[in-house]
Amino acid sequence: MSIVALGLFASLAAGLMTGVGALPVLVGRSISRRANDTMLGFAAGVMLAASFFSLILPGIDAAEDLYGSVLLAALIAGAGVALGAFAVAMMNEALPHEHFIEGREGAEAAALAKIWLFVIAITIHNFPEGMAVGVGFGGGNVANGISLATGIGLQNAPEGLAVAVALAGQGYTRMRAFLIALATGLIEPVGGVLGAAAVSVSAHVLPWGLAFAAGAMIYIISHEIIPETHRHGHQNRATVGLTGGLILMMILDVTLG
Repeated sequence: MSIVALGLFASLAAGLMTGVGALPVLVGRSISRRANDTMLGFAAGVMLAASFFSLILPGIDAAEDLYGSVLLAALIAGAGVALGAFAVAMMNEALPHEHFIEGREGAEAAALAKIWLFVIAITIHNFPEGMAVGVGFGGGNVANGISLATGIGLQNAPEGLAVAVALAGQGYTRMRAFLIALATGLIEPVGGVLGAAAVSVSAHVLPWGLAFAAGAMIYIISHEIIPETHRHGHQNRATVGLTGGLILMMILDVTLG
């Protein structure tokens, strides 16, 4: 199977986990803010570990193999991380979205608009995650790609649940809330194909692609996920979740990679 096909199917599987996470809304289940912040912290930990263990470090190794210089490899990785963070920052500027949900405020139309801005924000998150999975298969490194897809899939579940619960709270039917949450994850295969195709063009693209995907995810962790987990005063629970997610992703990378 080609790298592009692997990137497509792996990122699709990871994206579908958004729908799996949203399943409890179909039976009327809800979660406390404390539990939600813990799960989002877990998602941040998975993404943070994936950024370093599955993207930045392999990117540095690939650049060193290509150019024979540790310093140049580190500089390429640093530049790639900066470019990835900058790209997502520009997406944040260009696309209307909302970082946080503050409940019903003002007219119903305004509340619905806020929810849709939040849905767009989650979709922005998912694109670089899918790209990271696709890039992870670069150079034929199937184990690294599978490790990334597994970790990203696990952290997609709490995001899907957050979207579904928010929509249900605004009066959407359970089925519609579930389907919209599922749809936010379907942007990941687009990113997966683009990422896999980019690193398939040339070996010289691989270290840049890996670092770029890492930078995109680091920006999302710092700019959106961690502030959201701390917004309700559950910093300790969020930190426990982040630590657990980081440890799990580290184990996945070591054992699968």
